[in-house]
Amino acid sequence: MRNRNTNVVLRGTSIFLMILAVVITIVAMAGYSRQRNDYPPGMTIAGVPVGGLDPQAASQRVLEVYTTPVEVQYAGAAIQIDPALVGFELDIDSMLAAADLTRTGGSFWIGFWDFLWNRDPAPVAVPLRASISEERLRAYLETEIAARYDTPPTPAQPVPGSTNFTPGEPGQTLDLERAMLLLEDALRSPSERTVALSFSRTVAARPTTEHLEILLKQIIATSGFDGIIGVFMQDLQTGQSIHFGLNQGQEISVEPDVAFTAASTIKVPIMISYYINRGEPDAQAKASLTKVFTLSDNSATDEVTELLDVDRGPLIVTHDMESLGLESTYISGFFYQGAPNLLPGHQTPANRRTDANTQPDSYNETTPSDMGMLLADLFECAQNNGGALIAAFPSKLNKDMCQEMIDYMVLDKLGTLIQGGVPDGTLVAHKHGYITESDGYVHHISDTAIVYTPGGSFVLAIYTYHPVQAVWDVVNPLIGHLTLAVYNFYNLPGQ
Repeated sequence: MRNRNTNVVLRGTSIFLMILAVVITIVAMAGYSRQRNDYPPGMTIAGVPVGGLDPQAASQRVLEVYTTPVEVQYAGAAIQIDPALVGFELDIDSMLAAADLTRTGGSFWIGFWDFLWNRDPAPVAVPLRASISEERLRAYLETEIAARYDTPPTPAQPVPGSTNFTPGEPGQTLDLERAMLLLEDALRSPSERTVALSFSRTVAARPTTEHLEILLKQIIATSGFDGIIGVFMQDLQTGQSIHFGLNQGQEISVEPDVAFTAASTIKVPIMISYYINRGEPDAQAKASLTKVFTLSDNSATDEVTELLDVDRGPLIVTHDMESLGLESTYISGFFYQGAPNLLPGHQTPANRRTDANTQPDSYNETTPSDMGMLLADLFECAQNNGGALIAAFPSKLNKDMCQEMIDYMVLDKLGTLIQGGVPDGTLVAHKHGYITESDGYVHHISDTAIVYTPGGSFVLAIYTYHPVQAVWDVVNPLIGHLTLAVYNFYNLPGQ
């Protein structure tokens, strides 16, 4: 009887425990089923934690994060950008589908077993799926950021009444390609949604040759010189040029150019013609050329010309200049007193003009543009073995010969006119010219030069004429100031 009661108790206990186990299992399964309806702990969608959330709540949270404006910092401004404005679109449906597959795609019983043992599943990260319109993003950066906040460089400007230029200011330009990458990264990030855009500094723009021409004309207008002046300047890096003429402050045409007495500047064509026809100078010619440029010696100049032809040397020089297209540059006789005029009444495009008459010497004439272009060709020959000199006389000249000619011009150490307008130590290869005429006055003063500076090399040819008297104390500082303005144009402060 005792054993029977014991069995009943044991059987009841077993049944109770079985029922209890079933109840616990059912409760656990109900709990697991409820948990299975939500995303598992540790899950992220596009970097946003969604563990414990149902799909609707998870979707809302992801949308909240990725529709938050991105802050752009640029040029001292903080700009809020709506992602939708630049074409950012979340593919929320495909991300939720991927998350749901992870949530429900595994074995129910394996998941339930892990649940019973309180083992969290491995964290699952559903990657971001989104698209960005590159076209809309670029357009926004260009029109709303760059157009509003970029600053263009300010060019250097001439200072009225001086020979100087104000320094320009650099500009700021949005680095567009870099900005697109940074902004795309920010739009795709759930947390790093502030970005500082990069930019590049644009160098302050140089003044233009138009600015320089205006300054040169202002210098002449305030100089007190009321005669005729012709100015030719050529940039030896770019080939750009300035060419103008003024008569009593009024601009005159330079097509064709104005004829001036060449005076001693004609000695440059004579030297070039010697090299064309005789090649490398011998000892005698070297001695004469040295006197020509150190002393501006007329007798030595005649010696060089006679080496071309004792009677017709000037005509050979004139012919060589015409071969170069310099139709208004000629010499019709030797320098010695009483030399015959070999080209009486010689007409050129320049001296046929009647509106600007400088009373040029019938023995030697030139124009600012002719002499400036001749020196530009000499420079090009010496630097690159090119230019019109080599083209016209390919078998007679070379760069070494052209450099020798420039070296002779460096011997002209007048120290005034163009050479007086540049800082000490500046290399100037030039030839000046002025003569006292039969009335006892100087009417023509000129200088033509190749000027080498740290900021660039240039040719400058300036010819002046005054019908009464070309006063040295007016013309010399005028030419110096014009030269300094050009020098400052190439060597701006702070550059």
